[in-house]
Amino acid sequence: MKLIIQIPCLNEAETLAETIAALPQSIDGIDTVELLIIDDGSSDDTAGVASRMGVHHIVRHRRNRGLAAAFNSGMQRALAEGADIIVNTDADGQYVGEDIAKLVAPVVAGKADIVVGDRGVADNPHFGLFKRRLQRLGSATVKRLSQLEITDAVSGFRAISREAAQRINITTDFSYTTDMLIQAGRKRLAVISVPVRTNAAARPSRLFKSIPDFISNTGMTMARVYLTYNPLRFFLGIGLAMTLIGFVPILRFLWFFVEGNGDGHLQSLVLGSALVILGLLVSILGLLADLIGTNRRLIESSLHKISRIEEDLRKPLPPTQDVTEEDNKGDSDTDEPDIRAA
Repeated sequence: MKLIIQIPCLNEAETLAETIAALPQSIDGIDTVELLIIDDGSSDDTAGVASRMGVHHIVRHRRNRGLAAAFNSGMQRALAEGADIIVNTDADGQYVGEDIAKLVAPVVAGKADIVVGDRGVADNPHFGLFKRRLQRLGSATVKRLSQLEITDAVSGFRAISREAAQRINITTDFSYTTDMLIQAGRKRLAVISVPVRTNAAARPSRLFKSIPDFISNTGMTMARVYLTYNPLRFFLGIGLAMTLIGFVPILRFLWFFVEGNGDGHLQSLVLGSALVILGLLVSILGLLADLIGTNRRLIESSLHKISRIEEDLRKPLPPTQDVTEEDNKGDSDTDEPDIRAA
């Protein structure tokens, strides 16, 4: 079984060597451990440090494309290199390298498709009070949207099986963490959390400029992914709510109409009718979005099958058995009938 540890990097020349040195070189149940660095348009010597440290695979982006794109590039390269398990970790040494064994163990045992490292946000000494509460709120939201028992949804320290990596398609430009989990929940993948240790942050995060920026981008990512995989539930709920609200002024108009005062309350009928019609249109929009989602799932299934076929084609053919003339030459006394006896 082959494990590839991938590390997305952006100007990590100062910390990368220490991070690589802390990674395990052998793990129980794993035959081969290889390293993969994704240099996401770094302006320093990140790729050079990786090369001097003996990294097996290096992917370079000509310009910075963001964490999600770097993660996705690493996944595709790891799959092409034949990885059975892919572990993603950070270049700043936030995660303890020895805990990679904890991440891969459930995948090796066949108990999980994705394993997320739980940093113990509630009482992690490296997190401030505001960050703890923000992380817990975000994890609770992702837990509800994905229907997964995940306690640290934005942790980037995770292990992914080959099968799961082939089925996950990152669609966001900001961060892959919540996108992956909502997709995994929708696709009924087995996802679990394991406790991991963390080190103090070597530098501020480069993923976002400020806390409001992080909240807005993460919120948009979660909303977009949820709508992508649950359009009918979302739009149908809004449509039914608008329709029910629209019936209130309509019933009000009917009440006054029965009392003989309908002429002065036509605005209630107009408002209610508009809300009912708008609610029906939103519900129809949900049905159309669900049909598009069904088509998307068929496309994803086809892409998965195509990737499996490509893997089979890349596998070396088994050695053919040489057939010599001696193998085909029979004994004339036994193989041919003796017609003289006739």
